[in-house]
Amino acid sequence: MMATKSLATATVRAVKNRKILPSRAALVLTQSAVSRIKEILKDKDNYIGLKIGVRQRGCNGLSYTLDYAEKKDKLDEEVTQDGVKVIIDKKAQLTLLGTEMDYVHNKLSSEFVFNNPNIKGTCGCGESFSV
Repeated sequence: MMATKSLATATVRAVKNRKILPSRAALVLTQSAVSRIKEILKDKDNYIGLKIGVRQRGCNGLSYTLDYAEKKDKLDEEVTQDGVKVIIDKKAQLTLLGTEMDYVHNKLSSEFVFNNPNIKGTCGCGESFSV
């Protein structure tokens, strides 16, 4: 089976002492993330949004994957915010509950960042995490 390359990389940040606010959404997007997702999906009519998955990787065990979403599978969660859709793979749902997805751009890098209150630890680079 050939490994597929993810659309983008993401950093995970453990958020300490953050009270998870009750929300109907499994994931909350910042305006910066919404804008970036709209940019990524511009002129890509065959995709319905982005899909977030999770896989075994890195020194801390898990990392998120971001890919184009062609469809929503039966057990996937769908988050629609400000005109963009994010599909959350069934395996990633519990690790994302109460998470804020942001897009950060500075002089050195630009990336999606998951501010996640559920994770117990991250690796030094922030790419992998444990719950």
